[in-house]
Amino acid sequence: MPTNEQTIEQVAFMMILHSGNARSTIREAIEVYKEGTFEEFDQLMTSARSQLQEAHQVHFSQVQKEANGEPTTLSLLLLHAEDHLMSTQTMLDLTSGLIELMEHKFSKK
Repeated sequence: MPTNEQTIEQVAFMMILHSGNARSTIREAIEVYKEGTFEEFDQLMTSARSQLQEAHQVHFSQVQKEANGEPTTLSLLLLHAEDHLMSTQTMLDLTSGLIELMEHKFSKK
């Protein structure tokens, strides 16, 4: 979680770090799922959600600062960090949804 002394660049890098870790974990989970290791898949997806939550918390803390009257200096780095965060969230949501769909489809056979 960011502190009051952190620069916007540090906040951006924290968002990128946590969402990047989540993205890598999601990719690993997909590979594990393909191998049929479903319990490990669930553990990896839980880890990815946790890491992504860390990125969201960093972002939310910055949004709260701005809502409290402390302006945020926009930079290409911050925009990149937000894009990274949101694309990883989309990746997580799609992966979860596709797995649910597959499990539902195959459980009916």
